[in-house]
Amino acid sequence: MPTSHLPNSAVRKALRKLGANIHEARMRRRLPMSVVAERASTSRPTLSRLEKGDPSVSIGIYAAVLQALGLLDDLALLADPARDSVGQQLSTAALPRRARISGRKRSDGDA
Repeated sequence: MPTSHLPNSAVRKALRKLGANIHEARMRRRLPMSVVAERASTSRPTLSRLEKGDPSVSIGIYAAVLQALGLLDDLALLADPARDSVGQQLSTAALPRRARISGRKRSDGDA
């Protein structure tokens, strides 16, 4: 039987912030919950839980709601390797020294 997962406080805080941001986006668009829930193929109670940052709401529902609000493209940026400075630094540090410096331009005096 699966055990329930209670995320730590940092995760709960991030989900509450995301839910609040989604709520604000919906309000700015003057869209009632019923319309966004219908467009996202979910229920009003689930949308309400999402806007409150409930960690049990699936990421698929988050994606559907973001699409209903025209914000789905932003979801793809969350773990974009191009924005992962720590990952890039670790990858560069793992390269052999010669490979790290070969990417820079050589001057005419280098051989």
